[in-house]
Amino acid sequence: MSISINRRQFSQAVLGAAALGLFATACGSEDTSSDPNAEVTLRFAWWGNAERASATEKVIAAFEAANPKIKVKGEHGDFSGYFDKLATSVAAKDAPDVFTLGGAYPAEYANRGALLDLGTVGGALDLSGLDPSAVSNGQVKGVQYGVSTGANALAMVINPSVFEAAGVDIPDDSSWTWDQFRSITASISANSPDGTFGSASVLTHDSLDAFARQRGEALYTQDGKLGITAQTVEDYFAFSLSLVDSKSSPSATVLVEQANISIEQSFMGTGKAGAMLTWSNSLKAMSAAAGEELKLMRLPGESPTPGIWLQSSQYYAISAQSKKSEAAAKLIDFLVNSEEAAKLILNDRGVSSSAAIRAAIAPDLTPSGQAEVAYLDIVGKTKFAPTFIGPTGSTAVGEITARINTDVLFAKASPAEAAKQWMQESANAIM
Repeated sequence: MSISINRRQFSQAVLGAAALGLFATACGSEDTSSDPNAEVTLRFAWWGNAERASATEKVIAAFEAANPKIKVKGEHGDFSGYFDKLATSVAAKDAPDVFTLGGAYPAEYANRGALLDLGTVGGALDLSGLDPSAVSNGQVKGVQYGVSTGANALAMVINPSVFEAAGVDIPDDSSWTWDQFRSITASISANSPDGTFGSASVLTHDSLDAFARQRGEALYTQDGKLGITAQTVEDYFAFSLSLVDSKSSPSATVLVEQANISIEQSFMGTGKAGAMLTWSNSLKAMSAAAGEELKLMRLPGESPTPGIWLQSSQYYAISAQSKKSEAAAKLIDFLVNSEEAAKLILNDRGVSSSAAIRAAIAPDLTPSGQAEVAYLDIVGKTKFAPTFIGPTGSTAVGEITARINTDVLFAKASPAEAAKQWMQESANAIM
């Protein structure tokens, strides 16, 4: 499960800015840092909790020590308002020089001329040590607009203690199916105290994508169209409903409440869930909240056709408006290639895409961090289908999926009706 954001407001801000012509591309060659004796001040924006902010500020201090002519002003914000603020700053031509993006946002911004082509600063930014799949993850239509902060993948987080207390065996994740997942989690709910459930999964458009890929389909095609059939969407919504009806999951009302709360307040974070479909880089925070080491398992239904893929957890990008592109590129290079930075960041922004960096930080990782690396190693060896960044407008599909899934759970629409509505709204969103 990815973290919920207000995608509709973001899309409206981006579209409004584009309509006013405010996403015009600035010339990256007008770099005030071209004079080696001139001091440069960069603005660097990111989202995250206090722990991430502290680690990033330490990285900034290390970068400044290594580059005394470059100063960096950090602009940290909560996830909930980050993208609205970023869209507004870009529209006002006051964008940070360097900022983080996630999901389909590189395409949203790149296609509207808001990101710098990183090929223009190749001398200051070395991507040769990164895994090829990570490099291509940051490309839009063959142009490098983003640099992966690290890899991530969907996973099933398991709380072994909840399984044991319910007398349910942990399944073999190399062969289990979605039907088996529902049966197993229903058994946990039936054999656990009130308020503890087998599944705490709030299904999202990311899990819909995996569900489709297991059927040889995909959420999006390479040319930016929907690559999923209405039947698959219908089956997906029907499965989501079946988790509630079987009491594998909490009621619809509780699931909706769970979609917008912190990890610490979630069923998994409070030790009241056996399994939760989410992103692998949430393992550390969930384990810390639950007070025990949780486990990462492969998704149900991965055999015979894998639906999994390696996803960049986030991307570093440079604003097309920046007049300090060379200095900005040096900052990104330090973030992804410096062992000093890596030992501060660890897996916080995903598992490093550099083999050398992964080896360097291995001794410093917690058991959760090591488990995450091991899981990503399994995913990396899986022969999965190609993945493509969602097309312009695709950020709205997350909101569409959540809203329509909620209608299904509250019996406002049948899975078939919901699938028809989803296909229409999603196709319109990415036109």
